[in-house]
Amino acid sequence: MAETVEQRLQEMGITLPAAAAPAANYVPFAASGKLLLTAGQLPLRDGKLVATGRLGDALDVAAGQEAAKFCAVNVLAQAKAALGSLERIGRIVKITVFVASAPDFTQQHLVANGASDLLASVLGERGKHARSAVGVASLPLDAPVEVEAIIETE
Repeated sequence: MAETVEQRLQEMGITLPAAAAPAANYVPFAASGKLLLTAGQLPLRDGKLVATGRLGDALDVAAGQEAAKFCAVNVLAQAKAALGSLERIGRIVKITVFVASAPDFTQQHLVANGASDLLASVLGERGKHARSAVGVASLPLDAPVEVEAIIETE
C-alpha cells in the first residue's frame, strides 16, 4: 500500500472532513503514551447526520452500516486532528460501536461491520482491531450509531 490513507479514502469517494468540535464539556480526543482515544463519533457527513432513528424500527442493517461507516470516517478525522497525519496511525487497537436499537434488534454486530470494514479498507492490516458492538436505547441527536476508538500511534 504505497498510497496514503487519505488517497484511499478519496478513491472510495470519501473526503475526510474537519474534525467535529465537542458538543459538551469533553475533549474530542485524548492521548496517553502511544495511545490515542477518541470521543464517540456520530455519523456526520457535511455536518449533518446521515440517518436518524433506531435500528430495527426506522432503519435496517444496511442503513446502520452506512451510518457506522461515517462514524469511522469521523474517527479518522479526529485522529488526523490529533496526529497531524493519518500515516502516524500504528494500528486501530479497538473500537466500540454503540447502536441505537429497538428492543428486539440483535444484529448490532452486523451494523458494526460498516465501521470495521471502512477501517480495514483504508488502513489495511493497521485497521484490523478488537471490537465491541453494544445495543443502546438511544444516542445523542437521535443518531443511530456512535463509534469510539483506541488507536496506537507511531
